[in-house]
Amino acid sequence: MKFTCSVLIDAPIDQVIQLFDNPDHLKEWQDGFISFEPLSGTPGTPGAKSILTYKHGKREMQLVETITAKNLPEEFSGTYEHKHMDNAVTCSFKALSHNTTRMDYLVHYTRFKGFMPKLMAFLMPGLSKKYTQKWLDQFKNFVESTVSQ
Repeated sequence: MKFTCSVLIDAPIDQVIQLFDNPDHLKEWQDGFISFEPLSGTPGTPGAKSILTYKHGKREMQLVETITAKNLPEEFSGTYEHKHMDNAVTCSFKALSHNTTRMDYLVHYTRFKGFMPKLMAFLMPGLSKKYTQKWLDQFKNFVESTVSQ
């Protein structure tokens, strides 16, 4: 399953990239984000692995992030492994004007592990896209409120 989400951000691309590229800001726009823990490699560079921990309801969820490419603003790519599914994400930014930046987010679910994740993906394919778009909209709000301060 593949999909793309986009958002227009009213801020200069350099400021958008600076906020995106700092894991300390993940809690500002990703619901349930708890922690970022480097595992190996130099954090923020291709080949680096980290554990991202989220809380949804009473459950904690951990993803192992592996950065596969980083050439911002053109590309930030990574793989995300979870016990129920794996996906690959490519994010890019484009300056549309001095104060407008477009953020594009391509998500490709590469594997669903187990019956329930496969069933959920089949029955509700739009749920992941809706959730991803919500995060991008929250990132837009975070950036615009931070830049205007």
